[in-house]
Amino acid sequence: MRWLFVAAIILFTLASVGCAFSGSFATLVSFRLLQGFAGGTLIPAVFSAVFLLFPIRLHPIATTMAGIMAVLAPTVGPVVGGWITETYSWHWLFLINVVPGIIAAAATPFLLPRDRPRFSDLATLDGYSLALMAISLASLEIALKEAPQYGWLSPLCTVLFLLSAAAATAFAFRTLKAAHPVVELSTLGARSFAIGCALSFCLGVGLFGSVYLMPVFLAYVRHHDAFEIGTIMLVTGVSQLVTAPIAGMLESRFDPRWLSAAGFGLFALGLACSAFQSRIADFDEMFWPQVLRGVAIMFCLLPPTRLALGSLTATQVPDASGLFNLMRNLGGAIGIALIDTILYGRTGGHAEALRDRLIAGDVTAARAIGLDVHLFTHRPPDVSDATVEAYLRPMVEKAAFALSVNEAWALLACVALVGLLLVPFAGLPRQAADTL
Repeated sequence: MRWLFVAAIILFTLASVGCAFSGSFATLVSFRLLQGFAGGTLIPAVFSAVFLLFPIRLHPIATTMAGIMAVLAPTVGPVVGGWITETYSWHWLFLINVVPGIIAAAATPFLLPRDRPRFSDLATLDGYSLALMAISLASLEIALKEAPQYGWLSPLCTVLFLLSAAAATAFAFRTLKAAHPVVELSTLGARSFAIGCALSFCLGVGLFGSVYLMPVFLAYVRHHDAFEIGTIMLVTGVSQLVTAPIAGMLESRFDPRWLSAAGFGLFALGLACSAFQSRIADFDEMFWPQVLRGVAIMFCLLPPTRLALGSLTATQVPDASGLFNLMRNLGGAIGIALIDTILYGRTGGHAEALRDRLIAGDVTAARAIGLDVHLFTHRPPDVSDATVEAYLRPMVEKAAFALSVNEAWALLACVALVGLLLVPFAGLPRQAADTL
């Protein structure tokens, strides 16, 4: 594990330098792929280390620290990224990784236990299964990216979804029969782990979906710049920081199923509150929903992690950690695709409905788009229809977009409720059961 960390950190740091000095979009995407590959190695390894390197009594503290880093980055990132972009340039978004990367790569060999590398495992690596998994995930990600724009049943997306399903099926059959599988899918037979993965998926939908949806609304409807958006979203990050030690303390004292249920219930409430926000929602109106979500996120991550990985043996944890974190990222990808589908598909209908209500003289529609009621009811006689349409069009479009955003928030809340309903099906983790 020691040299795996070092290799992943070095690759991530070098890829960051490559991103900063990219001369074209294609080059930038290529280096971002390398960053993703390195990050995809580091995150599961961190959660594996929690359960392999620390004694059971320290698991709550270790999972709290790892959880803070896992969920704080998406919320604090917009603030730091916005400030760097506004103050310096986008290149520094990547160059900022260099110094920490060098320090981490240099310190890791001295801080982690010295295990003997098992290079013989490379000879048993199932390359075909690895290729099938890569094809399945890549096809799915591309399809999810294109589906909101071209349609979920468009020829391109249909082919990509079928390719992903076929590759995933072949991967599952080959992996379950392999003597040395790339991923131990058999761990999904453990009920607590399977439910934990489902909860991780639901968290990914809500976490990444909310981090995506707020900047879209604040930029398009409220016209905030990157730094202002980050400042507003900082509320969630601060709430997470304050809640993290409390969640870690409670995790060692209470059944993780109760804590997970409380977390997803509170998460659903925070998301549902945003589903009723007004067209002019800003920091004040978004404050308490963000606080609710920030508090809830720590309880949606830490106890489900214990539910999932705490029921497994030490040999099962590394593969299981990768699956657990994959489900969260996959949930984020699917959640963002569903959000874009709502924004693309519903905004036009809302705009048409508002337009019809304005033509019919509906005063509530005028208020909904922010039009002065007196001006609406006493139209100046010397103003042409074309002028009126040009004046009202952007107001109608923004109001319609805000309605679509609210529907997207409602969708995220429903997914969080699904997570809440799944919690009772999870069994008590082996570690917790042993202490009873």
